[in-house]
Amino acid sequence: MRERLALLPPAAGPVPLVPGSVAASVLLPLYEEAGEVFVVLTKRPDTMPSHRGEIAFPGGKHDPARDTDLRATALREACEEVGLDPDDVEIVARLEGISTFASRFVITPFVGFLEERPALTPDPREVARVLEVPLSELMADGVYREERWDTSLREAGRKDLDVQFYELADETVWGATARILTGFLAHLVAGR
Repeated sequence: MRERLALLPPAAGPVPLVPGSVAASVLLPLYEEAGEVFVVLTKRPDTMPSHRGEIAFPGGKHDPARDTDLRATALREACEEVGLDPDDVEIVARLEGISTFASRFVITPFVGFLEERPALTPDPREVARVLEVPLSELMADGVYREERWDTSLREAGRKDLDVQFYELADETVWGATARILTGFLAHLVAGR
């Protein structure tokens, strides 16, 4: 996996879909156990102001007062949300950035490897549940689907939007998280 990620072309930054968008970043924490590679995801509490109950990567808004760059934002947010020590994360790739329409974020994703399965301590204010999902489950038959939604993105020059979904055993991953996962997984299997 490291070799394939090393072949990623330089990632382009996200282009804001709407005026007033806010810079954010997320971390795709990966670790290997028993021959499987797992990704760490979180479920947002129903009390959050946005994206209630959705599955997400650890991450959040860039804070220039605390973060030297977007990489630092992803590491800080992962520490705050699930207790992941930044010193335990080896950042190996920056993925293509994406923009969101409803929440007005421009998101830069970073892929980070962990030496072993982390002992996570989720902050209940930001995380209702931690999911550790094998990549093989995300790529299994019948887990992925895509829908075409009619949207109000006309001012951005688009009318329809492709929306990806990953139907896990007891959760559905969709939205920005699914878009990031789709790009990440597509790169991993390209040329196989």
